[in-house]
Amino acid sequence: YLDIVLLVLRISIAFFMIRHGLPKLEKLIAGGEIKFANPFGLGPAISLALVVFAEFFCSILIGIGLGTRLASIPLIITMLVAAFITHGGDPIGKKESALMYLLIYLVLMVVGSGKFSLDYLLTRTKEQK
Repeated sequence: YLDIVLLVLRISIAFFMIRHGLPKLEKLIAGGEIKFANPFGLGPAISLALVVFAEFFCSILIGIGLGTRLASIPLIITMLVAAFITHGGDPIGKKESALMYLLIYLVLMVVGSGKFSLDYLLTRTKEQK
């Protein structure tokens, strides 16, 4: 049952996070002046690109179960920044979704992607050779 739960969790969380990342990707490729949070002083464009990498591209990897543990790391960092820096002074209600995402990404980093994933398929294929 764990593998089915991990499959549902991966696909669901990927779908939900891609919905956050897609508008940011569109903003990034649209050109023009980028207005975005800049918590580390890297510049708004670089900060936005890092968030797009995590929320959009890493979410796709998690959804298909490819490099799930590694793909979870940028998302964990992004959710930590969202909860404790971007919304650091806000009430818990503003931090809540970032914290819930964070918990899911922590589980995926520790447990992995399960049997129904490209990670499992590739590992199994490699072991058979």
